[in-house]
Parts: sequence; C-alpha cells; structure tokens
Amino acid sequence: MLPSKLLINGALVEGALKLEVVNPATGHPFATVSRADAGQLEEAVASAKAAAPGWAALGCAARGEYLAKLADAIEASKDDFAKLLTTEQGKPLKQAMGEVIGGIYQLRHYAAQRMEPVTLRETDAVRIIEHRTPLGVVAAITPWNFPFMMVTQKMGPALIAGNTIVAKPAPTTPMCTLKIAELAANIFPAGVVNVIIDNNDLGAALSSHPDVAKVSFTGSTGTGRKIFAAGADDLKRITLELGGNDAAIVLDDVDPKAVASKLFNGAMVNAGQVCLAIKRVYAHASIYDEICSELAILAENAVVDDGLNQGAQIGPVQNKMQYEKLCGFLEDAAANGTILAGGKLLDREGYFIAPTIVRDIADDARLVREEQFGPVLPVMKYDDIDDAIARANDNEYGLGGTIWAGNVDRGIEVAMKIDSGTVWVNKHLDLPFDIPFGGSKQSGIGREGGDEGLFAYTQPHVVNIAKAAI
Repeated sequence: MLPSKLLINGALVEGALKLEVVNPATGHPFATVSRADAGQLEEAVASAKAAAPGWAALGCAARGEYLAKLADAIEASKDDFAKLLTTEQGKPLKQAMGEVIGGIYQLRHYAAQRMEPVTLRETDAVRIIEHRTPLGVVAAITPWNFPFMMVTQKMGPALIAGNTIVAKPAPTTPMCTLKIAELAANIFPAGVVNVIIDNNDLGAALSSHPDVAKVSFTGSTGTGRKIFAAGADDLKRITLELGGNDAAIVLDDVDPKAVASKLFNGAMVNAGQVCLAIKRVYAHASIYDEICSELAILAENAVVDDGLNQGAQIGPVQNKMQYEKLCGFLEDAAANGTILAGGKLLDREGYFIAPTIVRDIADDARLVREEQFGPVLPVMKYDDIDDAIARANDNEYGLGGTIWAGNVDRGIEVAMKIDSGTVWVNKHLDLPFDIPFGGSKQSGIGREGGDEGLFAYTQPHVVNIAKAAI
C-alpha cells in the first residue's frame, strides 16, 4: 500500500485535505495523499516543541541509536523506496537506488557524530569551554529533484544535534517523505519527527512560525528569498541551498572525447535537475568543435524513457511547470544558437524532453544567463583562459563549477579563481558527508555537510571560568 498519512505527534493521521501526486512519466496521478491545513501545521509545530526538551536531554549517543534504527529500517525497504522514488520523481531506477543508498549512508554518518565540549583556553587562572546546544524546532523544507536524500540530509544533523523536526517536502514529490514518516512513527519518541504535506500554501506559515528556531531550505533562489524574509522578524537561523548556473571550463590540454562523456553525464544526470549540475560549458577554441560534436553524439544516443523501464538513461522532467519552463528555454536556444541535438519535446505521454546540445550561443542569451534545470546544455567557445574565468563568474549564481585539465596544477590554478562555493577539478558531484558545501552570491547562505553544516543546527554556548576560589 502506498504511504498517504501525515506524521504528527507520533501518530500517522489523515490530512484535513487531499493532494493528487502525478507520475511524470505519464502525466497522470498515481496516488492521493493527505494534505495538512493550517491547524495541522500548528499541531505539528506544537508537538515538536513539546518533544524538544526530552529529546535534547538524551545526548548524542542515544539519539544516534534512533537514527541508526531508521537507517536500518530504510535499508530493509530500499527496493520499495527506489521504485517509489522513480515513480514520483522520474529518475531512472539505478539513479533512484543510488539516492536511497546515499540517504542511508547519510543517516549512519550522522548517527555516529558526537559533539563534546571543547576547551578553548586553559591557563592557571582561566578555563573557557564551548559546548553546543540544540536550537529547538527545525523546519526542513525539501525540493522535488532529490525528494529522498534531501530529507535525510536535513533530518540527520538536525536530530543528532538534539533538535526536533517538522519536514515539509515539495508537493509534487511527497511519497518518499511519507514513507520515511511511516517508519519514523515506530522508531522515534512522539513529536520528535513530524511530516506535513501542503500544496505550496503552508511554507510561509511554517517559515515564519514563532516556535520554529531554524529553517533549512533547499530549492529555488526566489523561494529562498521569501523564506529569508519570513524568518527575519524573530531572527531565525536560516540555511539556504539555492539555485546554480554552474560553469564547466575545459582547458586546451584534454582529450575531447573523454571529457565530453563526463560533461554530458554531469549535465544530464537526473534529466539535468540538479542544483550542482553542469549548466554551461566553456571549451577552448582548439577543441570546441570536437567537444560539441561528441556531446551531440551522446545526446542523440541517450535512451530517454520511463525510469522504471530497463535501459532508461534519462527520465522525464519532474513536473508540468518545469516542463513548460523548459519549452521556453528550447525556444531561446533555437532563436539564439545552433541546436546540434535534441531541441524538441518527445511525442509521448509525460514530461519528456530530448537531451539538447546548443552551440554558438551568446553569453547574454537566456539559456546562458538563467538556470535551466533541465536537459538543455549550452556550449560556448573561448580563446583566453582569463576571459573564460570572467565569463564563468559573470553570473548571479555561485553554487558549483568544474575545471577539466590535463595538467592538474593548471586546473587547480583556474579553480581557485572561480567564484562558487564548490569547484571540482577533473570530477563532478563528489560530495562527501564530512565536507561542507553551499553557495556564494545568490546560490545560498550557510553550509550543509561537514562540521560546519552540523554546527549550523546548534547554538555555541561558552562557559568562561575563573579558577581562583571566591
């Protein structure tokens, strides 16, 4: 049976409202789930607030045992999770399984974290200790492109740090979060984990709620601005992982064919619906034509299909709104560049777009300036590396980027000049859980992952002690 109930105060409950969930491979609903109203949002926050002191008092080791139990329960149902993820989100089943396994590893990583008091200074006269205390109730608002792993990414650090949580997934992809809720209901104390579903109508109320101490949001820059504003009145702690328009710079000393496959995979994974996907390519003039040709061959040969079908390499775009937005990008590509492959919608049910490669497009074209978030890749030419760096940096976003170089030291030199939160050299989308990541400029505030990401769910508490007796 498909999951459908909200999790509030330890109980799986029917929503006051209902929401249909669409399979993007067909364009038709495949499930109807519970949807919360404002009253149920209040209940969820109240239950999280009431549970917070007891949960915080347990300590990291005990809280970690609960997280480990959740990881074990998910692993026992990983095949069901992967199939459900593909059905609601669209990505090929192999990619879905990778996301589920990644989320399990995330939970286990955080289950093992400990935050012991640290002595900042000790002399004959003074001892100064810093320890970390939880913030309280965390609102975790997650996107539709990675609807499983974005939940575990926020749940893990929030809970191990001693906070309680109200999770609100994107309304187009609520199913995996609801299935996590079913498992969590039998594992965690009442109120520690709460899950509500909305139809993009409760985000402002949750973000601005006076009993919510922190909001962790992954999604669009436009929505991130609204959340930041909503939390300003009571100075909430805010983490925003927002949009990106990540540039790949290809130096002149690489094998074009070998690099083209890496560029293609980095741009087209999850049908291009990745904040850190390669969104634009700058290739040196000496290899530009060959890079473009190789990318076009890869696009033409890619298998675009329902992610549940064997052999599918690229699934559908996740939702109708994004599909229609991408139609506009295809029009821009045709008007301002040369389409080498794709450039069209596929004539079938669902939200399928042929993987598209565009060359000879100007830097001020919409496809280059904005985040397309789909399987449409512009490729630009450069002659001078300083010019390529300047063009890559001339954008409001700064989430990630990649440098591809035969000479790794030269690649590092270029990477150091890219204004993005993360820049990879000769690889892409490598995100270890113990390494922080996040954006610069309009790509976000704060960090996920690593000690920095974990500490963002805590308040540093300094105790300054005079050793002399009174």
